[in-house]
Amino acid sequence: MTDNDPSSPPRKPRSFSFEESSVKEPTAQPDRQTRTSEKPRKPTAIPVTASITMEQEDPFASAPAALEALTPQPATPRRRRLTAGKVLMTSLGFLLALALGIWTDSLIRSLFERVPWLGWVASAVAAVAALALLTLVIKEILGIRRLARVAHLRMGIAAIAKSATAKEARALTAEVAALLTANPLTARGRKSLKTLDDEIIDGPHYLAFAERELMSPLDRQARLLTVNAAKRVSVVTAVSPRAFVDLAYVGFESVRLIRALAELYGGRPGTIGMIRLFRDVIAHLAVTGAIAAGDSLIQQVVGHGVAAKLSARLGEGVINGLMTARIGISAMDLCRPMPFSALKRPGIGDFMSDITKFAGDTEKNEANS
Repeated sequence: MTDNDPSSPPRKPRSFSFEESSVKEPTAQPDRQTRTSEKPRKPTAIPVTASITMEQEDPFASAPAALEALTPQPATPRRRRLTAGKVLMTSLGFLLALALGIWTDSLIRSLFERVPWLGWVASAVAAVAALALLTLVIKEILGIRRLARVAHLRMGIAAIAKSATAKEARALTAEVAALLTANPLTARGRKSLKTLDDEIIDGPHYLAFAERELMSPLDRQARLLTVNAAKRVSVVTAVSPRAFVDLAYVGFESVRLIRALAELYGGRPGTIGMIRLFRDVIAHLAVTGAIAAGDSLIQQVVGHGVAAKLSARLGEGVINGLMTARIGISAMDLCRPMPFSALKRPGIGDFMSDITKFAGDTEKNEANS
């Protein structure tokens, strides 16, 4: 009879014994403190040595907004196109070089026929001149390439400023740092960027950090150069007796300011590169109407009470100084290897107080003397 038969008597309960080794107790999960103590992990925060330039340290953060309408629009490099004028100048230059070479050859031959030792002297001088010309050509080519490199970096950073990956941001920032290696003002910023080599940072934030660290000291120096040039223009044009002298001195100071800004930001142009850069600055101001904005500039100066504090001649000098400041702002747009993004772009208001204060102090000194 089987155990499933209902007629069979009920079965008594029985106990079963198990071996202790056969029972598998659940393994306890180690708590967080135990895991941390077994394998500590190094923190990945930004090192303390990476000093961040704060917003209040922006060289152009405290400019009044009342004069922003007088600030020229951001300047961009002109497109280089092959025109009939360029072809004509190139052809005439080539013919002039051929004529100069033929004249030099006939001169040396004539000297050899008359006095041989003079022929040798002329040959040596011609060789030295040819070597110097080759050096100048190489220097001009390098200067133009540096300006082109600055423009390429600025356009490349502006194109991916909002969507750059960490790799792209680091690559462009490394190029900017290499361009500014010779400038001691960027030593602190380059050191701060080097401490972040092993850190994972978002691309746009890395570009903003690089702009603050690398460009802030250069912008501060650029502001000083522009203010000093504007002060000199305001004083010289106020005391000069002729309009031609005013125009000549403004042009001289503008060229010197643009060259100084280009060298500050790593461009270091040659003569041809300087001519092209100066032409781009003046052409941009002419196209945007900033050069012909004298009436509105005078109205703003009068509205701020400057004309009531200064004489007519010093007031005119202040106007010319502010026009020089406009040239400096446009030159910064073209010479800066990084566009203005994390830092504020300079405006006329950043220079108004310095120029007018300098003019007022000059007038007081003249009155006392």
